[in-house]
Amino acid sequence: MVKMVRQEKIDQTKVLTEKVKKYSVIGLLDFYKLPSRQLQSMRKDLRGEVEILMRKKCVIERAIDGVKDKKNLKELLELDPKKPALILTNMNPFKLYKILDENRSPTYAKPGDIAPKDIIVPEGPTMVPAGPAIASFQKAKIPAMVQEGRIHVRKDTKVVKKGEEINPDVSSILKKVDIQPMEISIDLLAAWEDGTVFSEDVLAVDVQDYLDKLQTAYNHAINLSVNTGYITKDSVKIMIHKAFNQAKNLGVECNILDKGVIEDILRKAKVHAQNLKQVSGFND
Repeated sequence: MVKMVRQEKIDQTKVLTEKVKKYSVIGLLDFYKLPSRQLQSMRKDLRGEVEILMRKKCVIERAIDGVKDKKNLKELLELDPKKPALILTNMNPFKLYKILDENRSPTYAKPGDIAPKDIIVPEGPTMVPAGPAIASFQKAKIPAMVQEGRIHVRKDTKVVKKGEEINPDVSSILKKVDIQPMEISIDLLAAWEDGTVFSEDVLAVDVQDYLDKLQTAYNHAINLSVNTGYITKDSVKIMIHKAFNQAKNLGVECNILDKGVIEDILRKAKVHAQNLKQVSGFND
């Protein structure tokens, strides 16, 4: 029996190693507290684009150790997921993270969970029938009364502040009134691509915000190049245009007759003549 189990792990490791070799992006997931329903839904949505493989931690470690041609891949092993899995794909890792992050599902709070935001039980009727349950509302410090055979919350009540731990009394009430304040999703801890391991905080960057900052930095660099006279391929056209306008303005101001400015000089002379005519009262 022990030999069979050992051989099974060896076979799993070989298969996983070969799969890891096939893909350009290797991600490490943590399935801790993730319901199987959401996992199956995600697998269905991403079918054909990713492979999600749940294996024992020792199998994942040996599989990654067996891949020699992916530089720095072993850095994924520095992370410590409670329930590890690999996600294999050729998709851009930032796009992968965004897809996983957007597929969050609401769920009920459990005792000990940390509130992601202020949790408020709204004023109004609930679906909880009148009876002993009203005592649990009072225990959770929610003002309530009985109306038309059901428990009615007297006013909007903040039961937990953002960042606070949810206690058993509040957890029970939230389930009774069908409030699901928590979110669950597949947790992508890190992703490897082309020799670089991207951590979760890097993958979570706001792409549009990042692009906006790049555009702002580019504009500042162009302005600096133009204003200091430092010529680059991106600024040369702007600098030539600026130099042309400056030369043209100088020619007009100094009445330098040149084919590039003579029309502007004539227009300036005409304006001066009209102004002189008005001031002197001279008529044709």
